[in-house]
Amino acid sequence: MASTHRMTVLLLLTCAVPAASLAACGSDNGGSGEPGGTGAGSGTNVGGAGGTGLGAGGGTGGDLFSSGPGQTFEPAFPEDPIVETSAPANAPELFGADPGSAAGGPCMFEPESNALFPRNWLRPRFRFTPVDQQNLFEIRLHTDDEAHDLVVYTADAQWAMPKEMWERLAARAVSAPLAVKMTVRGAVFDGTTLTVPPSTGTAGEFLVAPAQAEGAIVYWTTSGSSALKGFQIGDENVATTLTPPQVQMPTTNNAPVTCIGCHTSTPDGKFVGFTAQGPWSNVLASIEEATAGAQPSFMGAGALAALTGFSEVGIHSYSKAHWEDGDRVMVAPLGTGVATQLIWVDLEAQASGEGVSYGVMARDGDTHGAGSPTWSHDGQTVVYVSNDTQTTGRLDAGHADLVAVPYNDRLGGTVTPIPGASYPEYAEYYPAFSSDDALLAFNRFPVGPNMYDQPLAELFVIPAQGGDPLRLAANDPVSCTGKVSPGVTNSWPKWAPEATTVGGKTYYWLIYSSKRGQGVNPQLYVTGVVADGNTVQSFASVYLWNQPEAENNHTPAWDVFKIPPASPPQ
Repeated sequence: MASTHRMTVLLLLTCAVPAASLAACGSDNGGSGEPGGTGAGSGTNVGGAGGTGLGAGGGTGGDLFSSGPGQTFEPAFPEDPIVETSAPANAPELFGADPGSAAGGPCMFEPESNALFPRNWLRPRFRFTPVDQQNLFEIRLHTDDEAHDLVVYTADAQWAMPKEMWERLAARAVSAPLAVKMTVRGAVFDGTTLTVPPSTGTAGEFLVAPAQAEGAIVYWTTSGSSALKGFQIGDENVATTLTPPQVQMPTTNNAPVTCIGCHTSTPDGKFVGFTAQGPWSNVLASIEEATAGAQPSFMGAGALAALTGFSEVGIHSYSKAHWEDGDRVMVAPLGTGVATQLIWVDLEAQASGEGVSYGVMARDGDTHGAGSPTWSHDGQTVVYVSNDTQTTGRLDAGHADLVAVPYNDRLGGTVTPIPGASYPEYAEYYPAFSSDDALLAFNRFPVGPNMYDQPLAELFVIPAQGGDPLRLAANDPVSCTGKVSPGVTNSWPKWAPEATTVGGKTYYWLIYSSKRGQGVNPQLYVTGVVADGNTVQSFASVYLWNQPEAENNHTPAWDVFKIPPASPPQ
């Protein structure tokens, strides 16, 4: 199968809404420009200052897209065209009579060309914007492993592949991604004939990975009222998982919880810790259906006193290595501005006081404040944002670099800037460790503006120990939509809870929020990142069409959440 694929590549040589409607952390964003890679399809080898000199560049993907071993599958695509009830029965003849124009057709913005789907994902939905008066459409899909193309005729500007067809198609992605070419044509139909012949619009392809995505996604919505909603992979609807009135844990001065923001899953997926607005303190609450809102039974009186006694507590983190009986620890920023400290909280502590229920981690060599930490799954390292303008639990403007400090049994130690993610000319923030601690995802944009809900935000990935940052292809909206990045607020990257290796290649999944849609509100998207030896490739984005499109959905978390399946759509 010979084809060219748009992507960005990283060489590894080492191990949403208006600001008024956002809570403490919001859908903040960052990132664009050099150094550290260019847009999809091209690249540079810009060495990260003091880093490992990792290369970033573009390419055609090599054998990542080569055909797998021959196997027998049940056909997915029917021999005859599918004619939807909205289209005339003779639509195939109408489109077949005149080849029309090779350009000027509809703009297909979903799926994005070069998107990589997990094989157990939502069935693909095809959406496009008609040109001029076009009101009758042909969607054509082709894959080399099918005897027939799939051809669909519809008068609607969208069509969703039937679930059974999707499952049969995805089953073909066994040892390598399955490439599916897609084309859309549009014509003007007057009820009898085509008054304007077909014209071809978007032509590209999406890919189906030979790997699944695991876990569940829980995200924050600020539409109507603050709440957490979520779904398990493959669900075609979402469910409300937690609302402020359900939260039973007290907050600072016993004020009621009015907002749920900046949530993080505990490593067992049973609870979320989050910033409870008004006051600015951290709260833990069950996310399980039967006990939603309840505080953990292991919560000690001393830990509760610390969490409810603090104000100005920022985004926090947990580690799988420190989440068992006798060792349940939270790491979080405490304070504002340059005085913000990085603290640990012993969530099982019965006695209170500094050094008992909580303590300050040493950050030798860093004179700035600390914000937005991510804690490695092996429990060894905390990466945080060195920043001087954190207020009300969020990062604002100015200096922002990613630095690492050892956990060191709560003691901390010497701070090390992350090479390639500590450029003085950029604000680098919202770091997130991949499930195997090999990669860091983060936001970046030129330093200066406020990081909070920043339209210039872009997504980058870097080896966890530093190197050349890879600008993800997922940053870029479909070109025919007229939207470009920087400018669409790509924000808050979070990894799936597992990475899967197939055929020597490791498949990672990353969720984030973006304002690239038809509205101006933030929505959720997923992208694939594939590591093949020393090379990492990024892909375009997959829109999560099960989320309410008119809502403000952002700050997602992807983990082993113990939430029930969402009810089927009506």
